[in-house]
Amino acid sequence: MSEQPTTMSMADKIITATPTPVAARIRGLSDKGIAWIFVGPTIVLLLAINIFPLIWTIYLSFTNYAANRSGPVKGVGIRNYERILNDADIWTAMQATAHFVIWTIAIETVLGFALAYLIDKKFKGHGFWTTILLLPMMLSPAVVGNFWKFLYEPQIGLFNYAISFLTGMDRTSFQMLGEVSLAPWSIVIVDVWMWTPYVMLICLAGLRSIPDYIYEAAEVDRASPWRQFVSITLPMSMPFIMLAVLFRGIENFKMFDLINLLTSGGPGSTTEVASITLKRAAFESWRTGYSSAFAIILFVTVFGLANIYVKALNKVKQR
Repeated sequence: MSEQPTTMSMADKIITATPTPVAARIRGLSDKGIAWIFVGPTIVLLLAINIFPLIWTIYLSFTNYAANRSGPVKGVGIRNYERILNDADIWTAMQATAHFVIWTIAIETVLGFALAYLIDKKFKGHGFWTTILLLPMMLSPAVVGNFWKFLYEPQIGLFNYAISFLTGMDRTSFQMLGEVSLAPWSIVIVDVWMWTPYVMLICLAGLRSIPDYIYEAAEVDRASPWRQFVSITLPMSMPFIMLAVLFRGIENFKMFDLINLLTSGGPGSTTEVASITLKRAAFESWRTGYSSAFAIILFVTVFGLANIYVKALNKVKQR
């Protein structure tokens, strides 16, 4: 008679491959215990890197602590939060942040979906052009910031030369990074150039997930290409489009490096978004308790908006 194969538990498998002294210690542990042995260090690392700094920041937000000053730390209650919510400069920074986030998301979504729709047609050489389009998002923000800062130079920058060639304007008559009316749009242009390929990839995944038989059924019903786009392509791609908007919205709300390299919040405070204001309060004015409270407000804002948006996304998926 043939013997029936026996199944080994996780602990038995580890014991058979473990030296005798160690195996003796492991013997008797359940599979759940073995799992906790492997998962435990990850949880401890997560608590140390993410949870503890968050709790510490919440504590500091209720104090007058300053990182460059020694002495006793005094509790101030919610005074830091009151000062932030009544500070006109904070609201100006939030308006600059909203301007940056809204315009970049709108332009990147439209361009990203349009590029994904074209690439999905699989024309000749589409693989090569897809690789070319993905190059900007592969670069470091530091490289992109310095690269575009050079392009925006009014004397030798190629951007001013291009505008002068297309419009006939004197290339030295405007400064993209030095004028109040142009500086916010100069940052929007750079972010759109860099991250539109990211939105394109997500939208392309949505387009490729639509089954071909749906389009075949629509052609049998003699639906026009525009009708197919409105009734099939756009609705079935909407969860992916919304997902791209969510990712870019979160990233752009906390944008710092690109803006800091291009304008450092200038001219004046025209491009001073919330992250720049937070950095100045924390590392230039050394108002650590105040900046901690501001960081918590930003965290709650992003978390709350993202939570509402995810609920809307889930409803779209259920349709």
